[in-house]
Amino acid sequence: MKRLETTFAGLKLKNPFIVSSCNLTNSAEKNKKWEDAGVGAVVLKSLFEEEIEAEADWVNDGTHTEELDYLQTYYRAHRLEEYLRLIKETKALCSIPVIASINCYQLTGWTDFAKQIQQAGADAIELNIMSVCSELDYEYGAYERLHIDIVQKIKQVVSLPIVVKLGRNLTNPMPLIHQLYAHGVAGVVLFNRMAAPDFNIDTLKFANAEALGHPSDLYESLRWVGLASERVPALSYAASGGVTDGASLVKALLTGASAVEVCSALYRHGVPQVQEMLVFLSEWMAQHNFKKISDFKGLMNAQKTGSASAFARSQFFKQFGKYE
Repeated sequence: MKRLETTFAGLKLKNPFIVSSCNLTNSAEKNKKWEDAGVGAVVLKSLFEEEIEAEADWVNDGTHTEELDYLQTYYRAHRLEEYLRLIKETKALCSIPVIASINCYQLTGWTDFAKQIQQAGADAIELNIMSVCSELDYEYGAYERLHIDIVQKIKQVVSLPIVVKLGRNLTNPMPLIHQLYAHGVAGVVLFNRMAAPDFNIDTLKFANAEALGHPSDLYESLRWVGLASERVPALSYAASGGVTDGASLVKALLTGASAVEVCSALYRHGVPQVQEMLVFLSEWMAQHNFKKISDFKGLMNAQKTGSASAFARSQFFKQFGKYE
């Protein structure tokens, strides 16, 4: 197999395959299984502050006694301790980089969690910052500023590499990516997957839409990795969404990604998918006479191709002609 080493967010990986944050990474035993399968790194299941608070509320019957306050505080601390134990146990079993993932909705929550995560031994922290901005009086740019505020707070209390996983709900990610780099972020993941609503037309009850991603999700990741790796080249990028097979892994690297985060393909195909994708990558490199990933990384980005318009184009032009 060809040399597949890469560096993402300052972390040296034996290959660019990262298991994305999900229930497939919520135990040390599962993470050891992924290491044995050959992945380059794992992102632990996210610690969601809002979920913790919601689950803690079940003990609250509407009164505010000291006993109830104590129980809620205890439950929050217990859930955090469980997460810190996951980090420690995974680090004890695995030699690959272990990236913690946190999602908070209060600035104090981010900093408190980040400090303890660093102390537990995580190799990096991925910030899962995503929300649906639907307020009628929304101030333009507030969502982007939230990212910067959170990063600034966390950078004050930890020295770990910080990775920010962006959502797709940004009009133009480029200014934010540039500002994240200026504030010391080591890597950006494009993109996070947002839950979507659905409902039953007979019962009129809400339900979650399909949770797993689709191969077509890849194209937006390619667009923005291809542009960002040209315009903010000093930053590390990982493509996430639609990376389902070896060919999509190669495409992500060609547009300038240093790594990929994979989730849905592992749910669909299991552990064998790891080697299937890595073998494809190695064989493709041999076929095209590339000895290492840096030989071709970014070869198809906006700068190397001289064709930013290929990534920035929004209209289909005559592409529908073949269907007529």
